[in-house]
Amino acid sequence: MSTTLAETHALEVPSTATLKLRPTTTDGTSTTSEHNEEPYRYVHLLPVFPSERYPPLTPFEHVDPGFRALSHPNPRSFLDNATVVEITPKLGSEITGVNLVDLDNDSRDQLALEVARRGLLVFRDQQAFLDSDPEFFRNWGRHFGRLHIHPTSGHPEGFPEIHLVYRDEKTTYNYELDDWVVPTVWHSDVSYELQPPGLTTFFLLAQPETGGDTLFTSQVSLLKKLSPAFVAFLRTLKAVHSGVAQANFSRSGKRGATVRREPVENVHPVIRRHPVTGDEAIFVNRQFTTHIVGLKREESDAILNFLFTHIERSMDNQARPKWRPNTVAIWDNRVTAHTAILDFKDLKVKRHGARITPQAERPIPALDGLRLDD
Repeated sequence: MSTTLAETHALEVPSTATLKLRPTTTDGTSTTSEHNEEPYRYVHLLPVFPSERYPPLTPFEHVDPGFRALSHPNPRSFLDNATVVEITPKLGSEITGVNLVDLDNDSRDQLALEVARRGLLVFRDQQAFLDSDPEFFRNWGRHFGRLHIHPTSGHPEGFPEIHLVYRDEKTTYNYELDDWVVPTVWHSDVSYELQPPGLTTFFLLAQPETGGDTLFTSQVSLLKKLSPAFVAFLRTLKAVHSGVAQANFSRSGKRGATVRREPVENVHPVIRRHPVTGDEAIFVNRQFTTHIVGLKREESDAILNFLFTHIERSMDNQARPKWRPNTVAIWDNRVTAHTAILDFKDLKVKRHGARITPQAERPIPALDGLRLDD
């Protein structure tokens, strides 16, 4: 991608002068007044698409902070003064009464353990977190692992470790498949990396009053729905996860039209084990998993399409939290999958989100002795 094209797409993001956010009421909802408009509060977090190139990622040793919480006398003490409501029996907890910016290192370790156990935590009333500066976001993420820098997405100026999603009434800088009936796709974030993410933090800086939710599913409970004989077979399998299609999407002129790191493909177990909880989880997704190693194409497609359909249609394993203002969602990419819901496109409103994405260990096969490099 030439420098000129990348710079052109960076300039296409609305400027401070043109991006306006309707005034908000005391409950955080937008008003409809065309007068007394204010500059967009999070203009410093708008996406840019610089043309710089990144070297390939190198392996690193990851120690999950949840391990430290296991030795704590009360590994859920960070929730002692909180109200916790389970979103579903199998996945997700909604939490009020915790201010994330006040958590010390011990509490962050406990948070990592709780996210691993519940898959997804949704924290309400986090205005202080959203209003923190980008350096705080980087330091927050580094507690949980090495920060991933996305090869194709936009990021705030000077902070490539913060992955941004952005859509308004005029444009989108998201991965959206307009020629599909359903334009968004289930995935585990950047699963094509050798060491995909673990604990992930995401929040919306601007959202529609209705719609634009994110749908999550538990890959742990999905696995438990399958017959023991089939699970035993799946444990013997490994699959290729590829970033090529995502890179080609950007090279076609979409999403900012820049690829800053060459795409990679890596082999991961179809069933992985969480390093802290020991839970086994399905680890394939429609967006990035291309085929099962060692099987003929028809065999691979039959198994993967069954698993993809299982992921997408098993509503008893899913949670759909609503993005109210000042909400922060934290999930474990090792044991969940998710998809954005693009049901607000015709409302001509803004949806602007930021993701902090620490990498974790190379996926651990559920089957002892399964070799991934053969």
